[in-house]
Amino acid sequence: MLKKLTWPNVAWATLALPTLAAILGISLTACKILPTPSAENGGNASAFNADKMVGDIWAAKMVPYLEQKAGPFPEVHALAKADPAAAGAKYGNPKKQANSPWTFAVRLEGKIVAANTQSRAATMDVDADGDGKADARVQIGPAMRGTALRDSLDFIQFNDFTNQIEFAQFGKAFNIHADKTVLSKLPREALEGRSARVVGAYVLGSGQDLPLVTPAEAEIGPKP
Repeated sequence: MLKKLTWPNVAWATLALPTLAAILGISLTACKILPTPSAENGGNASAFNADKMVGDIWAAKMVPYLEQKAGPFPEVHALAKADPAAAGAKYGNPKKQANSPWTFAVRLEGKIVAANTQSRAATMDVDADGDGKADARVQIGPAMRGTALRDSLDFIQFNDFTNQIEFAQFGKAFNIHADKTVLSKLPREALEGRSARVVGAYVLGSGQDLPLVTPAEAEIGPKP
């Protein structure tokens, strides 16, 4: 049976907490919860803004750099398979970290022979040499893998950033900006048979899969 709590019990319980606090030397009124610094209260939470950094260099520096650096995809890929270092010196980023794979700037032109637009990670396969078979796969978003655009630039280095997290966010911001300004405007229906023109970058892979190109510029021609 539950015991009825009488008023003297309540009074003792009410006094117990401050008394215990006094014994322990703790001031209840002195306890505070300090806010986490943020942009609103004067902190530095917004000091690093990857999206703004990419937006600032996209048209002014990044796209002109790729247009000047990029080579025709068939030529770049053939050299990359035969001599990656030579291809990297000509079409890649010689300042890359030593343990990182080569990333090449390319111009890809040809006919779309297959497309996957049902997934958020949409792609189109492009025949660049006219043999009817896909030579490269182009990411058209909105979800995109990798950081090829960031890694193709010789004026961007890991040591420019405070830590790995900022560097990763910066790489992801290129994909977001490409989708927002270029790829989201591309048609998504009846792509097979159309022509495609892309300026972008890809990472040298194992050779078993199609090279995966991330565009900075992309155009799709009319239906045939």
